Amino acid sequence: MHHLLWPACALALMTAACDNAGTVRITSTTSGKEAGVLKVVDTLQCPQTQGVLTRKGSAQADGTACVYSGPRGSEVTLHLVSLNGGSVQDALKKFEDRLSADLPEALAEARADEDRARAEAARAEADAARAEAEAERAGADAERAAAKAETEAEAAADSAHISAPGMRIDAQGDKATIRLPGMHIDADGDRANIKIGGITIRADDRNSQVNVRSRSGSSSDADTVTIDASDGGARIRTSSPGEAVRATFMMTADQSSTTGWRVVGYEARGPSGGPIVVATVRGKDRNENRVFEAAKALVTLNVGD
Repeated sequence: MHHLLWPACALALMTAACDNAGTVRITSTTSGKEAGVLKVVDTLQCPQTQGVLTRKGSAQADGTACVYSGPRGSEVTLHLVSLNGGSVQDALKKFEDRLSADLPEALAEARADEDRARAEAARAEADAARAEAEAERAGADAERAAAKAETEAEAAADSAHISAPGMRIDAQGDKATIRLPGMHIDADGDRANIKIGGITIRADDRNSQVNVRSRSGSSSDADTVTIDASDGGARIRTSSPGEAVRATFMMTADQSSTTGWRVVGYEARGPSGGPIVVATVRGKDRNENRVFEAAKALVTLNVGD
């Protein structure tokens, strides 16, 4: 999956740079085989050069960090992180928070987008509740109408079509389509596709299968790429399946921030129990693919692919 990340990042950057682009959210979840076991290391390998990067000075004496410089003033720091009983999520969130703080304007806009998204979700839930009440009323009306026109109902016993503000129900034999605010249901015999907000459920009773995909990639055997882009920048997160840690984060700003940076991020890998190796990246140019690839190569050198 990771070899597709940087083209996806470029797409997000172009999306964020467009005039009046608004806010774009892309979540891709794809099945994939579990990758191999990563190495447990107690000290970092810090070569003098790696791709476009050159090490600044010597690695720390305890072997837990080394700093590299790259083109156009970019910086990469390689960290060896012991979890000490803590969770991987908490450790990576600390890195994400520190890096995001280097793009304060983009971070503020991203938080505003999240607030708006939560408000929209609440409104959608309220709309769905109102639509459900309207559907119940429409169903009651349909029953009364059927009682008055029993002959017509028997002639059309295999089909039903109900429309009301905010809802539509179409049924024909074993097939049914239901549209409500925030909810889509398509059923065909033993199969059904249900979409509720950001969750997709695909069920096939004949094969005893139910597949659930959410925006956060809830399946344990799926690669996930999430892109949130707006006029001011973009945030990209990836994660891979398996017990080992394989995660990437990137955040960009459409304009240079007050800190001078335009792109930050990390590449993280390691055994689930730690230590994990994290390469943090800071760049002054939005197109820093070569720097991120070199940072990824440093991580691979230490713990494997």
